[in-house]
Amino acid sequence: MKNSKTVLIDRNPGRSSQTYGIARELGTDLDLIHEPSVGVVGNKGDSQCYIGVINKVSIIHDALRNRVGTGAGQLRMRLVQPEFTVATSDGIRNGTKEMRYSLIGREVANDALTEHLSASGLEGIIAVVACDKPPVGTLAAMLEHNRPAIIMSDGSIRPGVDSVTGETIDLITAYQLAGSEDEELKHRIAREACPGFGSCGGMFTYNTMQTFIGVVGMEPLHMISPASQDTRRITEFPDQLIDYLTGLISKNIRPRDIVTRDSLRNAIIVAMSVGGSTNVLLHAPELARAAGYRDFSKEIMSPEEFNYLSKNAVPVVVNARPFGTYSMVDIDNKGGMQVIVKELLDAGLLNGNTLTCTGETLAKQVDRLAPPKPDGDVIFSAEKPFKKTGGLRVLSGNLSPDFSAVLKLAGVEGGLANNVFRGKAKVYNGEQELLQELDSSNDVFENFDMIVVRYEGPFGAPGMPEMLDSTSRITALCRKKNIVVGLMTDGRFSGGSVGLVIGHVGPEAAAGGPIGLIENGDVITVDLNKNQLNCQELANKAIYEQRKLRWDQLVAGNNGIHPFAGEADTRLLNRMRRSAVSAVHGAGMHPDRIVWVNDPRDAKRSDFEPHNKYR
Repeated sequence: MKNSKTVLIDRNPGRSSQTYGIARELGTDLDLIHEPSVGVVGNKGDSQCYIGVINKVSIIHDALRNRVGTGAGQLRMRLVQPEFTVATSDGIRNGTKEMRYSLIGREVANDALTEHLSASGLEGIIAVVACDKPPVGTLAAMLEHNRPAIIMSDGSIRPGVDSVTGETIDLITAYQLAGSEDEELKHRIAREACPGFGSCGGMFTYNTMQTFIGVVGMEPLHMISPASQDTRRITEFPDQLIDYLTGLISKNIRPRDIVTRDSLRNAIIVAMSVGGSTNVLLHAPELARAAGYRDFSKEIMSPEEFNYLSKNAVPVVVNARPFGTYSMVDIDNKGGMQVIVKELLDAGLLNGNTLTCTGETLAKQVDRLAPPKPDGDVIFSAEKPFKKTGGLRVLSGNLSPDFSAVLKLAGVEGGLANNVFRGKAKVYNGEQELLQELDSSNDVFENFDMIVVRYEGPFGAPGMPEMLDSTSRITALCRKKNIVVGLMTDGRFSGGSVGLVIGHVGPEAAAGGPIGLIENGDVITVDLNKNQLNCQELANKAIYEQRKLRWDQLVAGNNGIHPFAGEADTRLLNRMRRSAVSAVHGAGMHPDRIVWVNDPRDAKRSDFEPHNKYR
């Protein structure tokens, strides 16, 4: 017989009936169905990155089930079924039109989890994340939902070994062989580069963002670096995650209490120090937005301060792929990411008072972990770093008037004389056009060419694909011919890209940005003394206006979209085209788009004014 409390709660038996059914199937207490909900979520997709996630989610879910109940010391909460996001595989799809869906995967993860968290009313969340875009979408959804939550990265894949040479190899090794004529070598490396499972193992975008998420406070630092197949992830970490989540729930510590201006600045500084991926400059503004900050450059860190820190204060302290030798499993063997965080705290580069998901400040969490000193081979000290300047730089200039263009300085292999590159433009209207050229003939590329790939921006592509295929081939070509060839684009790069490559050039070509007005043979200058990206010809007002007039006429004759822009042939791509903000604001899909409304050379941003061209 039901007590009066249960009868009152069950005044609508229709809503209660399925909840009772779920509780019975999950083996949890029926008396808890109206208590606050707790559950586990994960990322999923067609990639090795995600293979380990399902098992870990299942193990954490089972551990959580054992911890919920009405007994002493148990969580008095309703357990919900695990839920998963979906995403494409960057590694498999790079260089194809399907790559347009890669960054969109961040947005889809955000949407899916927002629906799950909000509609299910979750009051406690543990997330297992993998690859690089879904974790950001996952955290963004947690920040929007703003109830107690904690993240564990699934972990990196272990490196492969070339069976002939014995050398350590990985995905980037394989990509850089794309232009090789040695078919046996290509076949062997393709088969051996990615053994086991887990996300990319170098300091590519995945590990850049897992480090970012840990330093920003949403993942315990000691859970960042172990490999996906490390047994700690299924034997030790599940119960630790539940302990930490229980503490967050009891103290009502929410994601927006953790992800603050100071913790975001910490995470950006650490990203510099590890020579991180250029994609961090897309993901950091998106996470800041979800945390309630409207303008990253005004409220978190300006481009000028970013460049000052990268040039003068923050060194690269890790010898990691793709610009160095080692992978994340090597960093783990030398003490983990907490070694780097402690080194930067001791150097006075981080704010140690920020709150973390363990309930401790960043400084106290590091002290408890008691990491060893840098070994000097894999991890370096701030006093004797691997590279003296930070790994990233953002550029302004007449090709990047919104100060969005980003260069991974840690990955530059040559071409900067006194910090200046000067070359001639070789223009391609889309990555496919460039890849066709690379497939047909490498002889067209000469020393100090600057390849320009455009109409690959957030709403131009649409979707802003990364270009690991292109950059890997160009890197291999440059090494083979001992030449320097740069590449700039309004698209983006993989964290595994190296060379003189500049992404996020904006405003993008499809929005009428200056990159769309460059012509073959134009002189392009990259000046890291001034942090500028310029086109000599476009500095001439008459030439600029003449080219812009021709561009406007093409757009007017093609229903308001440039004919070289990609086809938005699905509802999702069309949504990206109509709602994407510019790269400088994170390239996400938002109803209040931040765009240029004046001539891009004026460098005046609108205050979230709709872009009427696509409305």
